[in-house]
Amino acid sequence: MFISLLRKRRSIRRYSQAQIETEMVDTIVEAALRAPSSRGSAPWEFIVVTDRTLLKRLAESKEHGSAFLENAACGIVVCADPKKSDVWIEDASIASVSLHLAAASLGLGSCWIQIRERRHSAAKSAESYVAEVLGIPETLRVHAIVAVGHPDEEKAGHPKESLDFKKVHLNAYGRPYADKGV
Repeated sequence: MFISLLRKRRSIRRYSQAQIETEMVDTIVEAALRAPSSRGSAPWEFIVVTDRTLLKRLAESKEHGSAFLENAACGIVVCADPKKSDVWIEDASIASVSLHLAAASLGLGSCWIQIRERRHSAAKSAESYVAEVLGIPETLRVHAIVAVGHPDEEKAGHPKESLDFKKVHLNAYGRPYADKGV
C-alpha cells in the first residue's frame, strides 16, 4: 500500500557501492515522466548521471548539503523549461517526489538536493555550476538533484505520534482537524 511506503520512507545520505540495475533506473525515470503537471505541460527534463567522475563534481554543487551525492549510484538532475509552464517549480517538485517514491518502492534510498536558489560559491550559483558541468542549455532551469542508491544506513520511519496534526484544519483555519466531530 502507498501509505506503508510513505510511513517507512526517509531521506538516505549514505549509500553502498552497489550499482543500480538498469531496470530500476528505468522504473524511476518512468515514474517521473508519469508525474502530474499543470495543464499537462510536462515542462521537465531529467539527466540521469551514473558516471562516477560527474557524480563527484555534482557533489560539489553547493557549499553545504550535496557532498553525499559522490557515493550515490545515481543522481537524477531535475530541470524544467519556465516558458512551458508558469508553475514549472511545482511541476518539477511533483516529478521529484515521484522519483523518491519510486526509488523507495524498489528498496532504494534517495535524498533531495536543492539546487535552485542555492550557492555553489560566493561567485556562482549552484544552478550555474550544474548547468556548466552537464552542458544544460540556458532555456532550462536546474531545480534539484535526487541522489539514488542502495542504502548503507537504516532509518526508521517517523512515528505517527511525531506528525504535527495541529497544522491540519477542518473547513476553516483554526478549527483543529483532530476535533473533527463529523
